Amino acid sequence: MKQQGLHILRTSSANGDFVSLVKKLNAYLAAIDGKEHRFYDQYNGIALLHYVVLAYDHTIPIGCGAFKKEGGGVVEIKRMFTEEAYRNEGAATLVLKELERWAKELGYKKCILETGRKMIGAIRFYNKQGYIEIPNYGQYIDVANSICFEKIIA
Repeated sequence: MKQQGLHILRTSSANGDFVSLVKKLNAYLAAIDGKEHRFYDQYNGIALLHYVVLAYDHTIPIGCGAFKKEGGGVVEIKRMFTEEAYRNEGAATLVLKELERWAKELGYKKCILETGRKMIGAIRFYNKQGYIEIPNYGQYIDVANSICFEKIIA
């Protein structure tokens, strides 16, 4: 287990480690989503993500996640990713819990997110973290490959 050096950092989308991890995430998703990737990619810009959490193994960036503010006490979890060699080691859980804690500190009551139906591991992960499936929202309403979740954090 690699967890001895595992730690997290709150930052923003300007962080170079975040930018690097998101490039890897985009390549990973492009391979999974195929021709649908162009649709999703238009909603995954990072310039306006001001709330980013990074996971490190000592000094090596291994995972990330972010949230953006929505209306009505809601944040949307975005850009969750863990390097393949570090999956199932607890990094994603640390990142997600820190995002939830940060959102709660800022007064938000609920987290929502979207993932692809092909992302079986991600769906299991979110269920395990207490997220429940909801009807698709926003740009995902009529997208058959999308599955949306929420979790009350208040």
